[in-house]
Amino acid sequence: MNSALNMIPPEINVHTPVIYEKLNRASRALAELKGISPTIPNEEILINVLGLQEAKDSSAIENIITTQDDLYRANADVNFKNLAAKEVNNYATALKKGYELVKKHQLLTNNNIVEIQKIIEPGKSGFRKIPGTVIQNSAGETIYTPPQDANEIVELMSNLEKYINDNSFHQIDPLIKMVIIHYQFESIHPFYDGNGRTGRIINILYLIQNGLLDIPVLYLSKYIIENKTDYYQLLQKVRTDNDWESWIVWMLKGIKETSQHTINIIVEIKRLMMDYKHRIRNKYKFYSQDLVNNLFKHPYTKIEFLERDLRVYRKTAAMYLNVLAENGFLEKIKIHRNNYYINTPLLLLLTDKNEMDISRE
Repeated sequence: MNSALNMIPPEINVHTPVIYEKLNRASRALAELKGISPTIPNEEILINVLGLQEAKDSSAIENIITTQDDLYRANADVNFKNLAAKEVNNYATALKKGYELVKKHQLLTNNNIVEIQKIIEPGKSGFRKIPGTVIQNSAGETIYTPPQDANEIVELMSNLEKYINDNSFHQIDPLIKMVIIHYQFESIHPFYDGNGRTGRIINILYLIQNGLLDIPVLYLSKYIIENKTDYYQLLQKVRTDNDWESWIVWMLKGIKETSQHTINIIVEIKRLMMDYKHRIRNKYKFYSQDLVNNLFKHPYTKIEFLERDLRVYRKTAAMYLNVLAENGFLEKIKIHRNNYYINTPLLLLLTDKNEMDISRE
């Protein structure tokens, strides 16, 4: 289906009772998430652990499938040969890069977006210049043809850039604005590949840019992949029927549910950290908060990580990890020539039930 894509802001009424009710719930849940995030003593723990979770889920939407085990193993060893895990790690790297850019400049420009997409798809970066891109359903039928002309894509992305960064351009609640931004970006479909993953990174960066979160911890990919059919149908209904209300309501529901889910994970991570902290501190003289942080920043840790984070000699780092493994805090495994030390309770907390059988080849 071919349909012209208008510039934004769209002419819609966002103050309907159903949108207002969903907005209130989503805003409260997001505010609670923002408040609880700093209770983890090192923000890198959430950025790293939840960022890799998001990378896995967002990539799965594009049928790039990897297990939690492969993902964290690859994160601990960049030479681990798993193509899907490598692509997922590219996404995690792009997410961190986008976070750094937004923190530094308080802007989310087209140059930033291109830089993010280049990390996700190194060989297919930059706005489309050649026509032929279409959106198809699972049966291979074309359901939407995004803008084809290179100049039109540039004009639409310039309009989107202004919409993202100029709050006076459309004075509405930033959560609703984020939902509109996501629709517009996915409909422009400016890249040859990586549009979905880039668009989901834009979501979280926009929330940080507008002060709704301090660190990237709200990721909608899990909600989208669990409701994938609804996601694509509602996007298409905006294009064909101008049904903005259903799309906005659905996305606000996702923000609320994802915020609550993430709060639960953070509470459990904090509980596990406190348990490790008290038991290690009471038993070993080598206890430090940096040690505990390392065990939770890297579900798969290794001697080199401890050397770097604690600034200790390799022999000392190895002794710490081996003692903790011998006493049940970690699980030590050998893969090829490398020893890895797994924080199994943390890994299981982050792992889907159908992935619970962790492979140990």
